[in-house]
Amino acid sequence: MNQALATQYPVTDRVREALAVSLRGCEELLPQDDWVKKLTRSEATGTPLRIKLGLDPTAPDIHVGHTVVLNKMRQLQDLGHTVIFLIGDFTTLIGDPSGRNSTRPPLTREQIEVNAQTYYRQASMVLDPARTEIRYNSEWGDALGSRGMIQLAARYTVARMMERNDFHDRYKAGTPISVHEFLYPLMQGYDSVALKSDLELGGTDQKFNLLVGRHLQAEYGQEPQCILTMPLLEGLDGIEKMSKSKNNYIGISEDANTMFAKVLSISDTLMWRWYTLLSFRSMAEIEALKVEVQGGRNPKDAKVALAREITARFHSLAAADLAEQDFINRSQGGVPEDITELTLPLGLDGAPVGIGALLKSAGLVASSGEGNRLIDGAGVRVDANPVSDKGLKLGAGTYVLQVGKRRFARVTLA
Repeated sequence: MNQALATQYPVTDRVREALAVSLRGCEELLPQDDWVKKLTRSEATGTPLRIKLGLDPTAPDIHVGHTVVLNKMRQLQDLGHTVIFLIGDFTTLIGDPSGRNSTRPPLTREQIEVNAQTYYRQASMVLDPARTEIRYNSEWGDALGSRGMIQLAARYTVARMMERNDFHDRYKAGTPISVHEFLYPLMQGYDSVALKSDLELGGTDQKFNLLVGRHLQAEYGQEPQCILTMPLLEGLDGIEKMSKSKNNYIGISEDANTMFAKVLSISDTLMWRWYTLLSFRSMAEIEALKVEVQGGRNPKDAKVALAREITARFHSLAAADLAEQDFINRSQGGVPEDITELTLPLGLDGAPVGIGALLKSAGLVASSGEGNRLIDGAGVRVDANPVSDKGLKLGAGTYVLQVGKRRFARVTLA
């Protein structure tokens, strides 16, 4: 172990608290003993630790699943440590091969810049901007040049690179691996050298890259960082990881009513995992709430509290209050205040319009067939009255159409 790291300091209650905060919900903390030594030294000397999170701006929006690591950053930030939000504008040009079975296409500089601006604006909803160091790895990536890149590549072997699961599996399967993909973990590791990080955070899929950072810091004579990996958050379905492609996500830029309703849609079991990974409540508070539910309290009360917390974080407490009332109105058959209002034509010569066609024209269903299927499942209402007749036709007048619990439209036929 590095001699500076081996220096002994007393393990205080504050250090134990910091370790508990670090471990909350995490997948792995490696090496934990080294992290305790870093914390004790920081406490004894009053020197904040440098905690790094790198994100490649590969898409313009962040969903709640991405905030799991941001929440951990905020918890450590609140303990007084320096957090570094690293935007990988240089590494994005390479393309992260983590978890991929094919080469990831790199983005253009213009796409990266637009996405990076959105990433930081959204990340600031979790992190304290006044206490966050923002860096771009093009600062040192561009400066390396060809000579520097060759010197960096000389500090890691091909054999160790091929230990990485995705490279190993692709090689065995005969799937092409481009040489430039080897540069990605090297550059992510070099970020830790450039920033002199004490701890790097990432998802479980980033473990190999984080370990490369430890190796390179030792190669450059630095004290190796510790690494903390956070699990990938299950989405609304409780099975697959949260992903836009799987449509089981909550975007942090979604409106408050949608966000609130989506949190309430998760299962009672998944709710507790979300509390651990997404809530800023203490674990003692969460455990007390869980005991109350186990003792007979309605689990919906706990879920509403979680929905309010998450909605207030990305909007405001007032918006969370309104979203809760909107959900109550919808669940009790009431009409939300932001209902879509439309005027649609009657049929030829003023003929009534079939309910399936009307739902489609109002944008509540994709097709008349879908509308008919929903009627069969008792999922359609007109003026709060359930519709059971697929042959229903509506004449001139104004009607409130409802599909499921959350889709409404006030339609005037004329």
